[in-house]
Amino acid sequence: MPRKLFVTTALPYANGPFHIGHIMEYVQADTWVRFQRMQGHEVHFVCADDAHGAPIMIAAEKAGLTPQQFVAGIAAGRKPTLDGFHIAFDNWHSTDGPENHALARSIYRALRKNDLIDMREVEQFYDPEKGMFLPDRFIKGECPSCGAKDQYGDNCEACGAVYAPTELRNPYSALSGATPVLKTSEHFFFRLSDPRCVEFLEGWTQDGRLQPEVANKVKEWFARDEAGKSRLGDWDISREAPYFGIEIPDAPGKYFYVWLDAPIGYLASLQNWLTKIGVDFDAYLADPAVEQIHFIGKDIVTFHTLFWPATLKFSGRKVPDRVFVHGHLTVSGEKMSKSRGTGISPLRYLELGLNAEWLRYYIAAKLNGRVEDLDFNPEDFVARVNSDLVGKYINIASRAAGFLSKRFAGRLSADLGVEGRVLLDGLRAHADALKGLYEEREFGKALRDVMLLADRVNEYVDRHKPWELAKQPGMDAALHDVCSVCIEAFRLLTLYLKPVMPALAAKVEAFLQIEPLLWADVARALGHHSIGEYQHLMQRVDARQLDALFEAPAAAVAEPLLPGGEALAEEIVIADFAKVDLRIARIVAAERVEGSTKLLRLTLDVGEERLRNVFGGIASAYKPEQLAGKLTVVVANLAPRKMKFGVSEGMVLAASHADEKGHPGLYVLEPWPGAVPGLRVR
Repeated sequence: MPRKLFVTTALPYANGPFHIGHIMEYVQADTWVRFQRMQGHEVHFVCADDAHGAPIMIAAEKAGLTPQQFVAGIAAGRKPTLDGFHIAFDNWHSTDGPENHALARSIYRALRKNDLIDMREVEQFYDPEKGMFLPDRFIKGECPSCGAKDQYGDNCEACGAVYAPTELRNPYSALSGATPVLKTSEHFFFRLSDPRCVEFLEGWTQDGRLQPEVANKVKEWFARDEAGKSRLGDWDISREAPYFGIEIPDAPGKYFYVWLDAPIGYLASLQNWLTKIGVDFDAYLADPAVEQIHFIGKDIVTFHTLFWPATLKFSGRKVPDRVFVHGHLTVSGEKMSKSRGTGISPLRYLELGLNAEWLRYYIAAKLNGRVEDLDFNPEDFVARVNSDLVGKYINIASRAAGFLSKRFAGRLSADLGVEGRVLLDGLRAHADALKGLYEEREFGKALRDVMLLADRVNEYVDRHKPWELAKQPGMDAALHDVCSVCIEAFRLLTLYLKPVMPALAAKVEAFLQIEPLLWADVARALGHHSIGEYQHLMQRVDARQLDALFEAPAAAVAEPLLPGGEALAEEIVIADFAKVDLRIARIVAAERVEGSTKLLRLTLDVGEERLRNVFGGIASAYKPEQLAGKLTVVVANLAPRKMKFGVSEGMVLAASHADEKGHPGLYVLEPWPGAVPGLRVR
């Protein structure tokens, strides 16, 4: 019987473009969805922007936009990337849509009616200058464990310690620089510790709908104390105004915490989609045959295996049938980092003209049904794509199609010979095993098996050597059979690869002049069929193409050398210069960095309603007291850089000779009087 599947991926936060981790998850889910559709199953595949929360509100204010305008700008950039990587969502929505507002309030009222909402006094840091309670990541100070400065309010990037914001020493607001004060306010809590919730979650998490390693990890959260009571804590679901989000019913100035309304966005996007196509949303979810499937990363397991199912269950709604968890993506064994050249921008990948299906194939070849991290290795990427896709798979069609067109008008032979039929029967015999691997998300195993089948076909080609048969008189029938076997084998391999490589499959379908391939087509043969003219289907990866993805172009040496001893960099245009945002900054404070003879820590006012922390290698030329109160110029849009002593949020400009030993002068730029913090240098 056809299945009814409601499938989602985690909602990306609407404060920036997609990163490669998003694309990895979307490729996994999209491949699984395409496979299900090839089975003839009904699938509704939806996602949305996670549009609420204090970070978006603050970013919008900084950009001079309303939160709605800011989120709309991010949303406008989603489609080119999704289309570029052939991600076939049925619907893309926003958690700020009217459906999500209505659903969140409805679900909250049902939880309150079920006596699962409490109100309690909570003590939090408050920014007296901004007039708002501060999220943990907007509080900075000295780590209570190692003493590192400028650490966030939830964990230390220097020593890894985890703590409460109130434990920071010398805390300050990352928004204004003000010293925060502790204030109490009334918060709403979802009582996850209620025995009803505990009993439900203990059963739901251990009944086979989670991967074994996830279920085992979740089991730790239900450990009981000496009195036999579960240690599962209650969940704070409210935030204070000002806040960009959904206001809590009957509670002016109180808003749902973003993690309450974000997963509800799955339902809101589905409702928005079903309304578009004329399907009753409530009736659809009430259908017991509907399977609700979520694809997520391992960093958000807590929300999707505790809060989300409990929210649904005790608001009287359908709970998820499966939550599929995957690991993270590393680059050459390292955590991704733009500053170290180990980050991959999906949009940059597409702009460079790299084939999206190279990346889809490479990611899928590394994916499995477990919670394991994947590593992107550039050398392995080039080798695998060129060997598997071009050398093994595409090679089959390119070796046979030309003979069929020139010698047989594109007509396939109906009699493929005994050896040919045995080969094709062997390819078809793997259909059920491959089907099982796709179903269990064991894409890596599936693709390895497909390439082993491609090896069999290439061995057949090498044995029969169609290029030699074409030269021998009286061997036309044999040539016709061999080339026809190759094309039928190529069709079967394409069918097996189609969930991963839909655009390439569409090209093959056009070349073969056949209807879109379904899994049931494994059992059918092309027979006495005519194919079209072969066009090259995929080129090899040139390793130099990947260099542009990871590295900035090297500057060309210009002649002659200037008196400063350094050649001019390569010529740029005004658009290149405009990318660098130079701002006037006031040095509010300067201090030496313990453990460093070169660095000074500068606290800068760049005209933002917050202070920045910047490290500069200028201790050899300046004493801290010489700099305090001075104006200077800072690169304001430089990506923050994590250093041993803290995070540097920009770069102060200074002039120096290239030969610092012979010419030790170092001169921090200082604007003329009258300039004020925040002015842009143009």
